[in-house]
Amino acid sequence: MRRLLPCLLYLVLTAAAAEVDILPDERTIAWVAERHGAAAAGRLRQWRELVRQIHGLHEERRVELVNRFFNRIPSRTDLAHWGRDDYWATPLEMLATNGGDCEDFALAKYFTLRAAGVPNERLRVTYVRAWIAREKRVESHMVLAYYPFPDAEPLILDNLVAEVRPASERTDLTPTMGFNAEGLWSAKQRGQSGRLGEVTRIGHWNDLQQRLREQRSGMLR
Repeated sequence: MRRLLPCLLYLVLTAAAAEVDILPDERTIAWVAERHGAAAAGRLRQWRELVRQIHGLHEERRVELVNRFFNRIPSRTDLAHWGRDDYWATPLEMLATNGGDCEDFALAKYFTLRAAGVPNERLRVTYVRAWIAREKRVESHMVLAYYPFPDAEPLILDNLVAEVRPASERTDLTPTMGFNAEGLWSAKQRGQSGRLGEVTRIGHWNDLQQRLREQRSGMLR
């Protein structure tokens, strides 16, 4: 049994790593360089290096650095960037093309923090209603919420605000629903009691997962 335990542990860790194995290899980076240029390849290498460097840091520091890294990317609407009304880009697509909208920012931060070792249960991609003060209107928006421990007040990672802030300081946001790879929750409840179902109910998530699998296997578009 003692001989078997290390093997079982190896299989568990390998499976967990595969779930978040989103970082590009050199062949993928070379493909991106040929299609999108040297600057795009450079962004992918910086992304890969970021994950390597932050893996052993305190979790909240990882959250801050990932938020800062992606908030440098220009914000663009799906229609302007992809020619579609609503498209969820993979982190590789976002960095290769140097642009994305709120969904792309939130998802890129989510997958990168997972790759950097942050547990799934501490992260929720969250739909919110955002009050845009300068335009005096409310719009649909998406952010990433980080929960340091169960039932904690989350920290909000948002492409509209440079720094990570506690949810109580984001009075401009009204959460409606959150999700991660493990499920879908009412954003008004922090525990499992607010569970609404499986994340596969979200069609864009299923499409995103398919493209992530293709990118991991080298089937680049």
